[in-house]
Amino acid sequence: MKQQLLPVPETAAEQQLTTRGLDRRRFLLQAAGVASVAAIAGACHKSNDDSGINLGSGDVGILNYAYALEQLEAAFYTAAVSAPYNGITPSEQALLTDIRDHEIAHREFFKTALGANAIVSLEVNFSSINFTSRDSVLSAAKAFEDLGVSAYNGAGRLITSTDYLLLAGKIVSVEARHAGYIRDLISNGSFADNTIVAASTGLDQARMPNDVLAIASTYLKSKLNASNLPTS
Repeated sequence: MKQQLLPVPETAAEQQLTTRGLDRRRFLLQAAGVASVAAIAGACHKSNDDSGINLGSGDVGILNYAYALEQLEAAFYTAAVSAPYNGITPSEQALLTDIRDHEIAHREFFKTALGANAIVSLEVNFSSINFTSRDSVLSAAKAFEDLGVSAYNGAGRLITSTDYLLLAGKIVSVEARHAGYIRDLISNGSFADNTIVAASTGLDQARMPNDVLAIASTYLKSKLNASNLPTS
């Protein structure tokens, strides 16, 4: 069945992800509750099969891809905040809570935008993370944030709707802020070092969906099927 995405007015898109007038804890939470931003009609519903959870194709598939990653990040930060690591400071707890709230807002935004075409809730696997250890939690947070930034950077070229591309750009900038904060917690001044930003171009890393999902699969019990995603 052919997928059809209804156009999203730029004003609505701006209202969805604006940070103006919001404190960190409320950032993007208003966006998640507005169901009209990205109505999707006429798309085939994707579900579990022997090949895993089919993300779909076209822009619907890319939105589901982003939704899957936001589910993973939201689950991680929810776990980290609910049982803080040993020795966590009040400022670290507050800022990790802010990041959790942002990721939940991102997750709910995509869920709302996709409507009936959203993939199911994913099962995570955080057995490799020691949530009592600061080093383990921050190392995992760094991996998730760097991966998220590279995922949005790589997926941008695959999005056909300019409205969705605008929204993706707003979200990736937030993910990059998260990444910078986590990196500086680990090693002050490393927020944009040459392990993440290419010295020759001044550009951040970009990964294509298959590469991103191969890394993310370490933290997922659910299997994702990206075979129908666009590649160019």
